Amino acid sequence: MKFNLKDMNRNELETLAREVEAALENLRKEDLKRVRAEMEKLAAAHGVSVAEVMGGRGPKGTKAKSAPKYANPDDPTQTWTGKGRQPDWYKAAISSGKTPESMAL
Repeated sequence: MKFNLKDMNRNELETLAREVEAALENLRKEDLKRVRAEMEKLAAAHGVSVAEVMGGRGPKGTKAKSAPKYANPDDPTQTWTGKGRQPDWYKAAISSGKTPESMAL
């Protein structure tokens, strides 16, 4: 199929461009499916999974929550892990003369 682009107006060219992009995207998806199937077949022939070949470690687990290291002397339910921004109660306690060791859990 041959187009004479010089004879086409803006709307026709934009429509053609959208159709070309859609066709290219469909071809890319088909190529990916074909490559994936070939990879799975080859990996299975060697007794491994594609994830093993690609170095995948599986889904990441959730990160364990850090244990609190400091507690507010006035309200022990308020704690801080020692990571990130210092809470206001911690700053106030330090400025009033308390040491981090005195608030350590």
